Amino acid sequence: MKDKTKIHTGFLDSIAITGIGIAAIYWILESFMFFFLSPDANIVHHLLGEDMFETLTRVLVLCMFLIFGSHIQYNINRRREADSAMRQQDEKYRTIIENIEEGFLETNLSGNFTFFNNSICKILGYSNEELIGMNNLEYTNSGNNKRLNEIMNEVRRTGEPVQVKDFEVIRKDGAIRAIEFSLYLIKNSKNKPAGFRGVARDVTEFFKAERERKKLEKQLQHSQKMEAIGSLAGGIAHDFNNVLMGMQGNASLMLFDIDENHPHYKKIKSIERYVENGSSLTRQLLGFARSGGYEIRATDLNKLIKRTSSMFGRAKKEIMIYTNFLKNIWTVEINQGQMEMVFLNLYINALHAMPEGGDLHLLSENVVIDEGLAGNLKLKQGEYVKVSVVDTGAGMDNEIQEKIFDPFFTTKEKGRGTGLGLASASEVIKNHGGLIDVYSKKGEGATFNIYLPASDKKVIQEKKLTRTILKGKETILLVDDEEMIIEVNQEILKALGYKTMIARSGKGAIEIYKNSREKINMVIMDMIIPGMSGKEFYNNLKKVDPEIKVLLSSGYSISGQATEILERGCNGFIQKPFKLRELSFKIREVLDGK
Repeated sequence: MKDKTKIHTGFLDSIAITGIGIAAIYWILESFMFFFLSPDANIVHHLLGEDMFETLTRVLVLCMFLIFGSHIQYNINRRREADSAMRQQDEKYRTIIENIEEGFLETNLSGNFTFFNNSICKILGYSNEELIGMNNLEYTNSGNNKRLNEIMNEVRRTGEPVQVKDFEVIRKDGAIRAIEFSLYLIKNSKNKPAGFRGVARDVTEFFKAERERKKLEKQLQHSQKMEAIGSLAGGIAHDFNNVLMGMQGNASLMLFDIDENHPHYKKIKSIERYVENGSSLTRQLLGFARSGGYEIRATDLNKLIKRTSSMFGRAKKEIMIYTNFLKNIWTVEINQGQMEMVFLNLYINALHAMPEGGDLHLLSENVVIDEGLAGNLKLKQGEYVKVSVVDTGAGMDNEIQEKIFDPFFTTKEKGRGTGLGLASASEVIKNHGGLIDVYSKKGEGATFNIYLPASDKKVIQEKKLTRTILKGKETILLVDDEEMIIEVNQEILKALGYKTMIARSGKGAIEIYKNSREKINMVIMDMIIPGMSGKEFYNNLKKVDPEIKVLLSSGYSISGQATEILERGCNGFIQKPFKLRELSFKIREVLDGK
């Protein structure tokens, strides 16, 4: 509309200028002709007119000259001012567009650049000279080419702007960047589509941060889930171990009075074996207890793996086991029972991946995790022992690999597995300060890599318990709130020759010890004490007698609180269920100060 008004005004100005020009030329020419044709005539008189009417006419014409001239000059000045203001406004908007962080661009209908700012050059990595006339399909791949064409056609068809949140472009250097942009239709003076105008923003770092946030959120949810499952599993394992303790205690008492020729000997030994199987299950459940700990010792992993793989290989002869161990492997501090469970779970997982038989490769090596590798593996920098368990089975796709360490996830048929094996293995490794990861492709087998922190401690050879049962005559205060445990342990202690006093609460135990301090030689306490925490109970005992001898017994593994009690001077730990022979050795270790 402004352009039409401007053209109309210019046309009127042209008519006025033309009219004034013709009148002025006519007047001047006519006056000069009169002067040359009538040299005796009075030129002034002629210019002013022969009479009053002509004089007035000529004055009126002069006034019209002045009016029209002033009007034309006024319009010319206005037009100059408007053009100047428009140039300033254009320069203002150009400066804004050139300095905004977002990219601004215009293209023709074919997608060729006709205008763009410096931010577009920065996003795409091209210079101004390279981008001008460049088609926008040249910086996208084939998949995004099709998508961009569809977007442009939609904007052209509907005339409505479109916003795109996630679109990938390829920079000149080959790097892929994520952008979000808005695309608008440009129309010409006839209201016909003439091109496209867009505003784009590089959101690569935002998307990267968002992906990291979601990843951390997923890890937090997994951690919370594992913590909840760990609390539940720990409670179940504790109660189950108390039940197993009752069974194991009674079996031990029966075996204590009979020899191998007794008709019930084998049956009772079978009960012990079943208890051991149940105890193995509780150890697996305790693997989920993230806050828990284990009784650890410096260990040669090569020997432990040889022992577990030999036992597995004898039972599963369809699997060929190959080993490649580093001779001078570094020492690691682990709970051997828990780590045996980890490797057996990995062997069983490989067996299920190779139902018709296959090869199982076991490798060990010393590795140093530097800063770069530590970030990728999410481990602390330092020295680690790496163990690889490689099978030639069916392999896994990425979707299964992401879930394989989740509790209760299994690829087996319903009723054929619980999905606890690899999940508990992962938690055990984490509790030891290490990491387990998996690499696999469908049809190409799987590789499980375990990283455990190296230790500078020397390997301690485990003492083998002899068949001898150690007895004594001392007095022991037994503190527990489970009647079943009190009964069986009281019988065991009696069979070992010890006198016993019983306390079923922390407060009662403190009173008994204060009143009979001279008679009591040691205390066997459970971690769960009614009326006070195990830590508080132990501290109160130490206040009464700083030299008191205490053996800690629990259905849990060595948790954080148990570790604190041991660090404060507690003389030993024994986990339920235990055999009569094991308890006899532990009691003598505490009493004799070994």
